Amino acid sequence: MKNKQTFYLRGSFALLIFIILGYVVRFFPQNLRGFDGPIQSAIRGDLPPMLTAFFSRITLLMNTQVVIVWVALILVYFAYRRWWSECLLLGGNLALTGILVVVLKNIYQRPRPSILHLVEEKGFSFPSGHALVSLLVLGSLMIIVGQRVKKESVKRMVQGLLLLFAATIIVSRVYVGVHYPSDVLGSVFLGFALLQFEFPSYDRLRFQWRFQSKQK
Repeated sequence: MKNKQTFYLRGSFALLIFIILGYVVRFFPQNLRGFDGPIQSAIRGDLPPMLTAFFSRITLLMNTQVVIVWVALILVYFAYRRWWSECLLLGGNLALTGILVVVLKNIYQRPRPSILHLVEEKGFSFPSGHALVSLLVLGSLMIIVGQRVKKESVKRMVQGLLLLFAATIIVSRVYVGVHYPSDVLGSVFLGFALLQFEFPSYDRLRFQWRFQSKQK
């Protein structure tokens, strides 16, 4: 119970920060210029060709059609292994991302940055869908790896690579010019909050299904 409350406390704190940031985005966006501008300039610099090519390509890995394909392949593997609670966590978070992005973007209606876009994007800016799906999908995989991989060194390496991948996608959205830093920051806090709220229920369900031999 104590552990469960710790997850909920961390999730509530992160969600509160997201709500406050969203309020500022919706009603006082000008107050974020001093935060967003310097970070944008620092990340983009003078758009060096190697970084431009790298970030323009890697950000595509979290495009809707692409992420659905590779997550579906992972889910097929999980189903083959009869990891049903893991399927629910990963697939549920992918679906949840899609719903939240549509709803929240239409609530906040923040225009995208008026700077050079290196990739084509439509719609509103806050929160970043790519950053949110990175947190929820890759975060789900980090949880699953933490429970399923037995060898500690392999576990830490895979989790580290997943974290690095998520961070790279998040930075790429600012670099390619389609999001403000506060857009991706909001997604980070929201994604972290949701994972904290979800984990106790997921872990309990996983234990119950394994105990009842409903899954491996």
